[in-house]
Amino acid sequence: MPIRRFGGHRSLVSHSPKLSYGYSKMNISKSGYRVFSANSTTACTELAKRITERLGVELGKSVVYQEANRETRVDVKESVRGQDIFIIQTIPRDVNTAIMELLVMAYALKTSCAKNIIGVIPYFPYSKQCKMRKRGSIVCKLLASMLAKAGLTHIITMDLHQKEIQGFFSFPVDNLRASPFLIQYIQEEIPDYRNAIIVAKTPSAAKRAQSYAERLRLGLAVMHGEAHHSESDMADGRHSPPLSRTTTGHTGLELPSGNRHHIPFPGIELPIMMAKEKPPITVVGDVGGRIAIIVDDMIDDVEDFVAAAEILKERGAYKIYIMATHGLLSADAPRLIEESAIDEVVVTNTVPHEVQKLQCPKIKTVDVSMILAEAIRRIHNGESMAYLFRNIAVDD
Repeated sequence: MPIRRFGGHRSLVSHSPKLSYGYSKMNISKSGYRVFSANSTTACTELAKRITERLGVELGKSVVYQEANRETRVDVKESVRGQDIFIIQTIPRDVNTAIMELLVMAYALKTSCAKNIIGVIPYFPYSKQCKMRKRGSIVCKLLASMLAKAGLTHIITMDLHQKEIQGFFSFPVDNLRASPFLIQYIQEEIPDYRNAIIVAKTPSAAKRAQSYAERLRLGLAVMHGEAHHSESDMADGRHSPPLSRTTTGHTGLELPSGNRHHIPFPGIELPIMMAKEKPPITVVGDVGGRIAIIVDDMIDDVEDFVAAAEILKERGAYKIYIMATHGLLSADAPRLIEESAIDEVVVTNTVPHEVQKLQCPKIKTVDVSMILAEAIRRIHNGESMAYLFRNIAVDD
């Protein structure tokens, strides 16, 4: 009996991966993400433009602006439904406005039914306030909670001030490293870098400096102590406890009781607490006749760097470089750098600092848009991020 073949079934199978409206599966996957900038200032969108150029996509259409009463308003001008959205937010000097712009845009995208909202925040603000100090608060933890509440589902950042900050978040955090770019700059732009020595400005930065020194096959020096300041600057409790006063009566603790004549505890005396005091700045290691390269995660107030450079000059270093990921360079930093013994300050473009570069030609910039663009591509495609952390030490 001959087998009957139904041609109608054959027409249901298509050799083309076309879907409805003529779009192919490949086109759908390529257009499955958008990149937006949450900055209202033109100078802050430069990094976003570099990243989108490397990705080969256009920057998402949106308007971020401040109303007359300084309220932040965000208008997204295209559909984001069911897509991965990456918000690039570089932090200018007006930190609080930038944070509000990021929160408002993230919430706007959340209510527009975006599938995933990934914040690309190369410099994470308030990262210095990640520890409890006296009666203060851990503001970095508060900011992490605000970002999660606004709708972010993932964050890409770079060189957090403390790696433990990642524990503040309830969603994944990719903490990228800028050290490969800074090490490449040292090898290519510093003449005779083989005669250099890596310097940690404080003992807490020694592990980062050791990571640089091991990869460059250079020596390591560590600075300890601090410059002496005026009495008005010493309000951090290092002269506490206050001087003991002579008191009459017992030294014990009284039980809470309505009877004021209740027998107290036996005398309980705390051990004498010595006021902390740091010695003057000293250098552990030989820097004489060498190029000193100070490495750190950020450079904001430069007084400590200027003081360290003077000490290194006195110890015989003939050139002094500063390598940092985030160049905040607040207040009079450009002028102080220009007048100091520092020969060059090298930072990345995680923070816009074009104005500071015009004020001080010693400031140089390294572009890190390549690694940020690659991180965006890998996260969208579901690829491993391990390649971006190859040859990176844990303490880097």
